[in-house]
Amino acid sequence: MNSRQRRGVILLILSVLCALGAFAGVLSVIHDVNSKIGPEVAAYRVRSEVKPYTALTADQFEKVSMPERWLSGNAVTDLRQIRGKIAVTTLHPGALLQTDMIVDRPALQPGQQEVAIMIDAATGVAGKITPGSRVNVYATFEGKKQGDPDQSKIIVTNARVLDVGRITALEPDRDKNQQATEAVPITFALSTLDAQRITYAESFAQRVRLALVAPGSETSVPDKDRTYELATDK
Repeated sequence: MNSRQRRGVILLILSVLCALGAFAGVLSVIHDVNSKIGPEVAAYRVRSEVKPYTALTADQFEKVSMPERWLSGNAVTDLRQIRGKIAVTTLHPGALLQTDMIVDRPALQPGQQEVAIMIDAATGVAGKITPGSRVNVYATFEGKKQGDPDQSKIIVTNARVLDVGRITALEPDRDKNQQATEAVPITFALSTLDAQRITYAESFAQRVRLALVAPGSETSVPDKDRTYELATDK
């Protein structure tokens, strides 16, 4: 073997050693990254906006892979978790689905329907009304024409609360006469007539309030006591 051949062999050996060193470096970097990030798991991202109290289906979400250590403890990692569930707040596109965004679909009795309205967070709920509570619904109305007295009416008695949503900031232009700045979506199980009453009150009353009924209390209210006017108070 002459000197030129020896130099070629040496260069070849050096090239192989450099390649092995580079490969080992890449493996070391990959191992270091994996050790810092950890294994990846499946998570689910919202495809398009999902309205509150909407039944959830698999096509509303897309599967993504994320490092397990980056996910919160209540992230949904299996779409079987959404079976029989509804959204409790607006799910925005791109948001990762979490268990506190969904609840079980409320069970309705025959003849009932599920109705959700927004209630002033400060005066209507105060944190004491929870799913399963029974409430009376009060609404205050302006007089029909100038000079007529304002009235407070009991719109619905013994309404069963199915769910209490998250506090939501009201949009400034939602209602120019709206005094409340935050509201809570409350879902009720109501008869058709009571659903109409409570929906009317939400749309046209100055204010809607909930009065918690103590368990075992008499919930019926005589017709003569359902309307209150300050002028007739004795």
